[in-house]
Amino acid sequence: MTDAGAWVSLFSGGKDSSWALYRALERGLSVERLVTVHPEGDSYMYHVPETRLAGLAAESIGISLLEVEPGDLGAETAADSGRQGDAELEPLEAALRDLDAELPDGLAGVTVGAVESEYQTTRVEAMADRLGVEVFAPLWQQDPRELAEAMLAAGFQVTVVQVAAAGLDESWLGRQLDAEALTDLAELHERHGVHLLGEGGEFETLVTDGPHMDRPLELTYTTEWEGTRGRLHVEEAQLGGPDRT
Repeated sequence: MTDAGAWVSLFSGGKDSSWALYRALERGLSVERLVTVHPEGDSYMYHVPETRLAGLAAESIGISLLEVEPGDLGAETAADSGRQGDAELEPLEAALRDLDAELPDGLAGVTVGAVESEYQTTRVEAMADRLGVEVFAPLWQQDPRELAEAMLAAGFQVTVVQVAAAGLDESWLGRQLDAEALTDLAELHERHGVHLLGEGGEFETLVTDGPHMDRPLELTYTTEWEGTRGRLHVEEAQLGGPDRT
């Protein structure tokens, strides 16, 4: 990895992007921006629920956040998954190109939290090639159980904020990912094929605390359930506890 220029972390506040950021910081990469895209509706490229909390998480982490609005994709584009993914990437690429010009030494690379998604990874890599920067993807093709256990061992506190898969009922909303939850997810993987990290969109998460954060996120929320899927609606969020720096 190059030492020249700044790194940015594609960041939703969820466990995978947070772990990619954490590993980048461990490695000594100079991460100077977090970049959050706020999708409208369902997205093939990005984590969707509660991305507005990324600003609060960034404050706790102590790295400036760049927020990107994707805009209207149009009905024709949204009907085609490939075209939608490409279209969703365009505002991000434009924002990174502007950031490359703005930063004194430009961009060195981007971090991404993809585990198995060729759809996401190939597009990010192609974007990086066009920008002339590197990609750091520490979760890519790693064992999901080992990744999850490493997150917990490092001290990540992870809350499930959305579920949409067989076997994941309303009781999972707001549940903490801990050793017991991983055991339950392993059983659901055997019975229903649920990915241990929710890589196929089976569930989404929010990291409320970790070794890369100075203060935890404290949430007040309600739940919404629609028969086979549901999500949290965060009504209030704040940073709790004393500053640990």
